[in-house]
Amino acid sequence: MKCKIIFVSYSCHIPMKIKSFLARPFANYIHKQIRKGMSTAAEDQKKILRDLVKAAKNTDFGREHHFQDINSYEDFKRAVPIRDYESFKPYIEQIKEGKHNVLWKGQPIYFAKTSGTTSGVKYIPITRDSISNQINTARNALLCYIAETGNHLFTNGKMIFLSGSPELERVGGIPTGRLSGIVNHHVPSYLRTNQLPTYETNCIEDWETKLDKIVEETNSQDMTLISGIPPWMQMYFDRLIQLTGKKASELFSNLTVLVHGGVNFDPYKAKLFATIGKELDTIETYPASEGFFAFQDSQKEEGLLLNSNSGIFFEFIPAQEIFSENPTRLLLEDVKAGENYVLIVNNNAGLWGYNIGDTVKFLSVKPYRLVVTGRVKHFISAFGEHVIGEEVEYSLMKAAEESGVRITEFTVAPMIQQGEGKSYHEWFIEFEEAPADLESFAVKVNENLRVKNIYYDDLMRGHILSPLVIRSLRKNAFIDYMKSIGKLGGQNKVPRLSNDRKLAEALEPYAVVGERTYF
Repeated sequence: MKCKIIFVSYSCHIPMKIKSFLARPFANYIHKQIRKGMSTAAEDQKKILRDLVKAAKNTDFGREHHFQDINSYEDFKRAVPIRDYESFKPYIEQIKEGKHNVLWKGQPIYFAKTSGTTSGVKYIPITRDSISNQINTARNALLCYIAETGNHLFTNGKMIFLSGSPELERVGGIPTGRLSGIVNHHVPSYLRTNQLPTYETNCIEDWETKLDKIVEETNSQDMTLISGIPPWMQMYFDRLIQLTGKKASELFSNLTVLVHGGVNFDPYKAKLFATIGKELDTIETYPASEGFFAFQDSQKEEGLLLNSNSGIFFEFIPAQEIFSENPTRLLLEDVKAGENYVLIVNNNAGLWGYNIGDTVKFLSVKPYRLVVTGRVKHFISAFGEHVIGEEVEYSLMKAAEESGVRITEFTVAPMIQQGEGKSYHEWFIEFEEAPADLESFAVKVNENLRVKNIYYDDLMRGHILSPLVIRSLRKNAFIDYMKSIGKLGGQNKVPRLSNDRKLAEALEPYAVVGERTYF
């Protein structure tokens, strides 16, 4: 049987060194195609919109929204409103009942099951047409890294993919599970021999039991790449030290690459590398159940390259307009660098005008590279300041870098004073290495936030807000909290910002007595 040299799938066995040898030319080919697509991104997006509308015009959604009459983006905007999951739910329920051709032709091949803060469990459709977006984009991120750096030897070693359970249930006859578990079923056969942990270990539901088993399976292997969200990679490296007495750099001499996504890497970077024992190359990705939106295509350039030609048509709404009745909706060609936008998705799984709840900012438009700046629902504007995730992360990490401080995890909430005294922002921080002077550290964070957010600065100048307060939390506070609510491990994340006190009140029992700043 003749093997195809592709990274999507092939079934014959390829020896490790041959695999590494073949990776380089294929990486160069894909990298060249991606760079070519940088110059055609805006036109590719328009073509994708035409193709999506044409393919879905005979679905229930297409008929209801008169897809046959859509001939332009202006027609599309008039026909298709912006929706969140709650508005899509009636269509999803029809699919779960067995109906075909509802949002997309036929039925989904999977439901990606994800937790929502307002809608409970969400069921996001993945179709035969959309699954390649998830698989090929992950592949392309690795291939761009190989093409640029020349490092292809990691493909010879073992790779850890920290993911949710690959065991799937059936909902309305459709296989259903966490996205990372679904993707686990599509790992190409040529990577199966490299992949760890084993399928059986990945199926363990209890995160700490699973973690111990992963360490047991991997500590004697030639690990070259590890993929996962930063807080759970940190737990793996910590557990590795606890159970072996050695850092990853001592155990895995060929470990060279970390693939991460889900949260901003910067707050975790210093502690992760210190725990590993050396710095590694990193590849950032931006996957979600609704699609794989962007990936780091270069170790030299900042930001993530928008996945502009992979079955997804993107729209962008200026972040300040998202709660308006008729917000401005922009094509990719209309976005500007440096501005925050809410990301809207239309795809070949049948999502239309879908607000995924993320805000992004383009660092450049030639090519279209972006960063994720936060969640629409994760902000503080109790006093009109509208502070977002990007701003608190910048303010804290700048102060931490200047002070030689390491942060494990943090979150911020408003404290609204009803009686005497002014209100303020309360920061709950778990330090890996606490500052010698917590008060001066808090001053730095506060000043950084004033520089970053003019509304916060105005409230300070107007004596409406007091400077922020830091509550120091004990070691493993966030891990213990996530365990207490049954969300330890997997893809679960602590929100950086809350506009209410629910999370803050839940974290108060974990505070270090006496470790609190007022200035």
